[in-house]
Amino acid sequence: MRRLVTGKRAKEIDAYTMQVIGIPSMVLMERAALGAARAVKKRIPAGTSVSLAHPSVLAVCGTGNNGADGVAAARMLRLAGYDACAAIIGDVQRGTEEFKAQLEIAGRVGVPILGWQQMGERAWDAVIDAVFGVGLSREVEGDYRLCIERMNSLTPAPSLRLAVDIPSGIHGDTGRVMGAAFRADVTVTFGWEKQGTLLYPGREYAGEVQVEDIGFPAAAIEEAPGTGGSEEEGSGHPVFTYGPEDLDGVPVRKAYSNKGSFGKVLIVAGSRGMCGAAYLSALGAYRTGAGLVKILTVEENRQTLQMLLPEAILALYDPADVTGDREEFGRFMEEQTSWADVVVLGPGLGGEPYVEYLAEAVLTSAFVPVIVDADGLNAIAAHPYLTSYYTENIVITPHLGEMARLTGQSIGQIQENLPAAAMKYAIRYGITCVLKDAATVAAGREGNLYINSSGSSAMAKAGSGDVLTGVIAGLMALGVEEERAAFLGVYIHGLAGEKAGGESHSLLASELADGIREVLPYRRK
Repeated sequence: MRRLVTGKRAKEIDAYTMQVIGIPSMVLMERAALGAARAVKKRIPAGTSVSLAHPSVLAVCGTGNNGADGVAAARMLRLAGYDACAAIIGDVQRGTEEFKAQLEIAGRVGVPILGWQQMGERAWDAVIDAVFGVGLSREVEGDYRLCIERMNSLTPAPSLRLAVDIPSGIHGDTGRVMGAAFRADVTVTFGWEKQGTLLYPGREYAGEVQVEDIGFPAAAIEEAPGTGGSEEEGSGHPVFTYGPEDLDGVPVRKAYSNKGSFGKVLIVAGSRGMCGAAYLSALGAYRTGAGLVKILTVEENRQTLQMLLPEAILALYDPADVTGDREEFGRFMEEQTSWADVVVLGPGLGGEPYVEYLAEAVLTSAFVPVIVDADGLNAIAAHPYLTSYYTENIVITPHLGEMARLTGQSIGQIQENLPAAAMKYAIRYGITCVLKDAATVAAGREGNLYINSSGSSAMAKAGSGDVLTGVIAGLMALGVEEERAAFLGVYIHGLAGEKAGGESHSLLASELADGIREVLPYRRK
């Protein structure tokens, strides 16, 4: 598990480290610059050929502390034999004290100082972006916008484009482009990854993210005073992403066991002629390790589902029964949900009027975790009273369109700050919210925030979300707690997509489910 920080939290950690711990700002700055310079040296070594005897490097620097990092990096590279220069944008006289000090030191060792307008007068092997740091909160305009656009369009193109801490113009919390942003091949960040470099489009602009230890105390992320932001900003709570080590959170399989030992999943899914979603969810649950999966669906889907997935148990109903004797159907649903360790509601249910009452019957009868997806969410959006049945063991998995219907916001408004949208809904209703996007965000009922780092664009196919629902259900069936299952399920789902399809255009959702086998090797006690 890797911790992430918002822009505001990063500043709070800076202040704590300097003011409480007592590490001087210039010490942190020197180590940051050393990390940036080292990254350039690694990728463009000096003296490896006649043409690169003295690689040309331009550090484009603002007048804040991020710019000071860039000036110091240019000085270190100059002293290491690089033809390194610094180009300044902004009023030097209004710069921070650290910036002025670094500029003076650079001048003493012979670093040429240019105006930003001069950057296009020659070719550069590498460009370092040190214009803005994580504190940017307004749109980039005027000369700053022209400067960033010129950095992106230099010809010939530099072999390396490196950003210091975060690409200039990317919002540190949301990943949004603030008018214009630098496109980096590598981002060297300090202490902890910044939330905005895991969210799109910031993730694309950041390129490879390299975290440098510059001396922050490990405990600073917890101990630095301040909230880090409000609920509406989607910050101020623990934020993290998963890595391969987190797969250890999947329970091992006991040698002395049977199918009942690994949990039972009930999937309420599939309308007439729409059984594919039910199949994919069930397949995802089985591939993740669930012992038994029952699909509750309409009679018309029996034959197809028996052929597609003979391992699944089928329970059947007539839609007329749902709206007929409601009391009798309620007893039927209580019988079905009492069998299960986890219930899935929604994939492929359609939008017929009876789905409202089916959703109500499931939500009122289930005393186990319930994952609500797809048409289950659409039913709740159309009939908001259903939210009154939310309990703490509810997990919802909306894509952007479904989230828009649930909240009344536009997709564009949600995209402006995915963490805030997920967090606000999760805390409001005391549930877990998995907001699906190219970088899926999941929020827990107590404020934990997860941003996914796995997956590929090959997964952007119909049925992929149904598999995810099944994966989360399978983990819950194995005994993983709801929030943890949601976060871990998103990560496993993305890894399975990478294993099964990479960046291929041809990956199918069923193949994605099969990819889970490559992600979860058999482990037993």
